[in-house]
Amino acid sequence: MAFLIVLAALCFLMFVAYRGYSVILFAPIAALGAVLLTDPSLVAPMFTGLFMDKMVGFLKLYFPVFVLGAVFGKVIELSGFSKSIVSATIRIVGAQRAMLSIVLVCALLTYGGVSLFVVVFAVYPFAAELFRQGDIPKRLIPGTIALGAFTFTMDSLPGTPQIQNIIPTTFFGTNTWAAPILGTIGGIFILCMGMLYLESRRRAALRAGEGYAGSDPLLNEPPAFTGGALPNPLIAVLPLVLVGVTNILFTWWIPQAYGASHSFVPAVIGTPAPVVQNVAKITAIWAVMGALLVGILTVLAFAWRPVMARFAQGSKDAIGGALLAAGNTASEYGFGAVIAALPGFLVVANALGSIPNPLVNEAITVTSLAGITGSASGGMSIALAAMAETFIANANAAGIPMDVLHRVAAMASGGMDTLPHNGAVITLLAVTGLTHRQSYKDVFAVTVIKTLAVFVIIGIYYLTGWV
Repeated sequence: MAFLIVLAALCFLMFVAYRGYSVILFAPIAALGAVLLTDPSLVAPMFTGLFMDKMVGFLKLYFPVFVLGAVFGKVIELSGFSKSIVSATIRIVGAQRAMLSIVLVCALLTYGGVSLFVVVFAVYPFAAELFRQGDIPKRLIPGTIALGAFTFTMDSLPGTPQIQNIIPTTFFGTNTWAAPILGTIGGIFILCMGMLYLESRRRAALRAGEGYAGSDPLLNEPPAFTGGALPNPLIAVLPLVLVGVTNILFTWWIPQAYGASHSFVPAVIGTPAPVVQNVAKITAIWAVMGALLVGILTVLAFAWRPVMARFAQGSKDAIGGALLAAGNTASEYGFGAVIAALPGFLVVANALGSIPNPLVNEAITVTSLAGITGSASGGMSIALAAMAETFIANANAAGIPMDVLHRVAAMASGGMDTLPHNGAVITLLAVTGLTHRQSYKDVFAVTVIKTLAVFVIIGIYYLTGWV
């Protein structure tokens, strides 16, 4: 019975997310409903003492990253830099390689620190124009954007500033550059397999005589892009490069400057206890925050006028998006903490714990919870909050470096997260004017590829010992 209560709570949250309801509202309802059915006397104590404590703790750590990432993406958009990058990439790769062009543009933007939600809005008009010119079915656009924005640059490539690559740092004491060889191999595997799949779909449509419009009415069609004055592409890409470079520099410099820990007295009146910071656990967060600030300031230095002309409303939109994204993930984090405290979760933990291999155990646990919640960051947060100590103990017993644990967790979170109820998938389909029936098959194929990739790198680690 205890297990059925936990399962019902997870299914309920998945159902309401699929129906488009707010996770911020329904995650606590689902969690406390499970508590009510288990022990009614614990509803209030678990809400304030566990759910809210974990939710606020998540926001304390990661909210600045959400905000800075959203603002950076917005100034890239307002400055015209994103359009310049898209146009330059198309010129280099060639309009005839429309799919590869869009994948590379999405990858460049997300690896440079732009939120994947912002990338969807920024790239779709260009993708539609290229697919229209090449007479490639529009229904293939979501799969193409998903491959570029939701996969290898989100959680595989070392150094990516996306939140899925940051969360493991606080559990394993690593940084965003963890396991660079395995991450790079995993990223290349996803890119190559994904492009092979998309090209096979394009060729199949060509043989069938299917063009851009297909058999369904076109919705949300953007106006044709007619060009115009754009910033120099070298200037446009400079902020993205600087985010990557300064992320490396800050990751190295912060421990040198602050040591393993740092403390300060929070007031000058009385004798308050000092505030102690475990620098090793938050170096990656500080480094990404500093790198995003450098990126924002670089954009402002080169495009002050066009950005400031629309910055008031643009920054409001960016902050609103950051609040929603951070609130959703934090609420799921609190939900996971409550579920992990219930007797029914012990059944789940024991079942997952029965998987003997530490890395396979971690991968299946993280990707399963990411799939159930429909969120890579939310599912990984739930899994690591509940079982990180077990993962670490098993890895230490097997002599597995924490960097490998980090990379496996990050890549596994980006596996089954893109099930139909995933917020990014729903947003992607809404923006492109397509339905699950038309386009989800290709998004799911990309999902399978990136789920497979984590097991590929696990196999490579055991065969070679590479990290």
